[in-house]
Amino acid sequence: MTDPAPQLIDWKLATSLGSRLAGAGPEISRVDADAAVAELREAAGRSTPLVAEFTGLKAGSNTAPLLVVDRAGWVRANAESFEVLLQPFVEKSIGRKPQPPLARAIGSRVAGTELGLLLGFMGSKVLGQFDPFTEAPGAEGGRLMLVAPNIVHVERELDADPSDFRLWVALHEETHRVQFTAVPWMRAHLRSEIQSLAETMDPDRMLSDTVKRISESLRSREGASLVEMLSTPEQREVIDRVTGVMSLLEGHADVVMDGVGPSVIPSVAEIRIKFTSRRKGVGGLDRILRRLLGLEAKMAQYRDGASFVRSVVDKAGMEEFNAVWAEPANLPSKAEIHDPAAWMTRVLG
Repeated sequence: MTDPAPQLIDWKLATSLGSRLAGAGPEISRVDADAAVAELREAAGRSTPLVAEFTGLKAGSNTAPLLVVDRAGWVRANAESFEVLLQPFVEKSIGRKPQPPLARAIGSRVAGTELGLLLGFMGSKVLGQFDPFTEAPGAEGGRLMLVAPNIVHVERELDADPSDFRLWVALHEETHRVQFTAVPWMRAHLRSEIQSLAETMDPDRMLSDTVKRISESLRSREGASLVEMLSTPEQREVIDRVTGVMSLLEGHADVVMDGVGPSVIPSVAEIRIKFTSRRKGVGGLDRILRRLLGLEAKMAQYRDGASFVRSVVDKAGMEEFNAVWAEPANLPSKAEIHDPAAWMTRVLG
């Protein structure tokens, strides 16, 4: 039986288009490229005990494979992840009503093109990523990726010390690995939320009136992302819960990278100032794309989540803060991310 996924999304097209659009990255000699890859691998390994000591979270080493990839490698890996995550939605869409083969083929290529555009844009931006959903043989789940050309590009752009910047990035991504492997229920919890979202999606509704809503968003000073524009009130409840979790995860990783940094990264303060300034300094077209793709909200997740973590740790200490990892009920809501005292009252008493 033919796999139903290609009937809705042409994954091969998405991967090839995304890889072409992402490009190769900065010019670098083979010797320097090999040295960068080796240093990134060393930085990831060095980060493991540093993150454990700072956070108090215990996750064994080598619980997820480390992949130092180029842009095309990141695109391929994320196409695989999307295929896994979108499978419930794909199955629901295909089961709604049969389509003629020609219409199905055209729709598959259109969807593949749209996903390829997304992967191509993101593939030139992402520095690192922990993918918790892709199973790897012999691992507890997930894989850690560092995108070497993008890291080299940004460290050059910031005029940062390469060794310091590479360890700084590795600390952030290693924290995500620890979050998902030291907190064994986290993967299943997020997968369940995504499943809940897929079950409420109406493919026909998502395709109707999309252009009008995108146009309205671009004219709005407070433009929404595509996800927000195409979601129902019921779906936004799930999105708000996921936003709370992602703000926690991203903010916690930022706090770790800056907390550990001063003891092992001499230029960490300078890197943080330059990197934060770079996040704000995107151009007009880039800003529009970031808004539509929800990347502006992603930046807010780093800021708001870090503020939440610092507030709780400052008042209660890291050990008390770690109650957040005890069970899903202890996760902060989107509202509590902005009101740490409310979370402390509810969870810590």
